[in-house]
Amino acid sequence: MSDRLAGKTALVTGAASGMGEATSRLFVAEGARVCVTDMNTSRGRDVAADLGSNGYFQQLDVRSAEEWQAAVERCKNDFGRIDILINSAGIGRGGRIEDETAEDHELLMRTNVTGVWNGIRAVLPVMSRQQSGSIINISSIDGLVGVPGVASYVASKFAVTGLTKSVALEVGHRGIRVNSIHPGAIATPMMQGHEDIVFESLQIARQAIPRLGRADEIAQLALFLASNDSSYCTGASFVIDGGHTAGPYRAGFPYD
Repeated sequence: MSDRLAGKTALVTGAASGMGEATSRLFVAEGARVCVTDMNTSRGRDVAADLGSNGYFQQLDVRSAEEWQAAVERCKNDFGRIDILINSAGIGRGGRIEDETAEDHELLMRTNVTGVWNGIRAVLPVMSRQQSGSIINISSIDGLVGVPGVASYVASKFAVTGLTKSVALEVGHRGIRVNSIHPGAIATPMMQGHEDIVFESLQIARQAIPRLGRADEIAQLALFLASNDSSYCTGASFVIDGGHTAGPYRAGFPYD
């Protein structure tokens, strides 16, 4: 490892599993201290324990502004600063719009959109005083293109994309960068037992890179955006989807 995050502190949501966990582990390996946050207390504590003195666990429901304030205060008090925010926590639900309930819609929006909004608002005072910071919001390729059968989920991820760009314009002069990551189909614990269905339904075999992505690959992109290597990047949408949104691909045509 190259210590690309030496001296930096990160607060990561959804860090008990999947992309949030992979990002937390990579960040510590690269020299950072990490505030591991999640609603899954048992798993979150296990992840933090693996990080040793460079990490600890804080329970956090991203829908709660009060819990956000408590998480930010502890991170600031324990580690002295917050350089990086990874808004990774989120949920996904599907169904035709006429079959969705108002409760399902509200839960998606409160978690995926308001949760990110809460997090940005909570860390901005700290980052503004520092005159530096990198906020990385995990959106989705579904935050760039429409997808039938998941209208509310798509709406929530489009909202994260727009929120990212707007906040980047507001805070850039304070030395704070804000970017979004847009994963395609990533093999995470949420997908366990359904990989074949996802592979077939999304026609992953027709992608330029015909496989599911890995959580550690998302973490590597987050590392770039968290580090000084991306010092001129803000308000941008970084797609990491194996070429899924690049366009249709047919094996054997026209070059194979």
